[in-house]
Amino acid sequence: MLTTRFVTGAPNWIDLGTPDIDGAAAFYGGLFGWRFQPGGPEVGGYGLFQLGGRTAAGGMQTTPEQGPPSWTVYFQAPDADATARAAEQAHGAVTVQPMDVQDLGRMAILADQAGVSFGLWQPGRNKGLEVVQEHGSLCWVELYTADVPAAAAFYHSVLGLETFGADFAGGTYTTFNPAGESEDAMFGGVVPLADDPAENEAYWLPYFEVADTDAIVARAEELGGTVRLPATDLPSVGRLAKLADPYGARFAVIRSEPRQS
Repeated sequence: MLTTRFVTGAPNWIDLGTPDIDGAAAFYGGLFGWRFQPGGPEVGGYGLFQLGGRTAAGGMQTTPEQGPPSWTVYFQAPDADATARAAEQAHGAVTVQPMDVQDLGRMAILADQAGVSFGLWQPGRNKGLEVVQEHGSLCWVELYTADVPAAAAFYHSVLGLETFGADFAGGTYTTFNPAGESEDAMFGGVVPLADDPAENEAYWLPYFEVADTDAIVARAEELGGTVRLPATDLPSVGRLAKLADPYGARFAVIRSEPRQS
């Protein structure tokens, strides 16, 4: 499960790139109760989405030249420069070279072997997200890809991630775990694109925990969002839905089933 224990290779940050940060702040505020705290010119207006005073995500206004509206998942790296070099050696790419963000940390944006974008965050003063797993916060990430074995090999080589096959009704779900951690430390999964008609391109999808999936879906529509997959029960997992915000950034929500002790 996702944790704020900040394990190497696990997600430790997410952020939103959007053409209208004020509109996005209104949408996610109405949906999850987030409050947006904009940063100053020294950080290009990059700000923080906060939930009850704790950072749940970052966000900034972007231009079309910077890419379509989207969420980016960042993974913890003890050495962003070395990890970026490893990505290139594994047939990925570095799209934003490693750079310091004041004394907060060091970041980079990479692409995997299939061209899927993701980030690195090497913590400095900012260790990462301050809230996960709670209602309105990140609880899971999912990679959609055309080639699961190739993706598993890439992320193992670059981030040290290990994969496990979890059986469920209808098949096997491949999960990601940080290196050296138990299977209980899984934080995400890998899904073949061909298995999900709601998806048509490879990318990382963030999931946010909610108390009532159906209510969130209805609220998202009221706020101008789009339902990409209606609320659906997944036995022993929870009730999930796939959404997009008014500007097209894709995300999912889930009311997770209680973990069995």
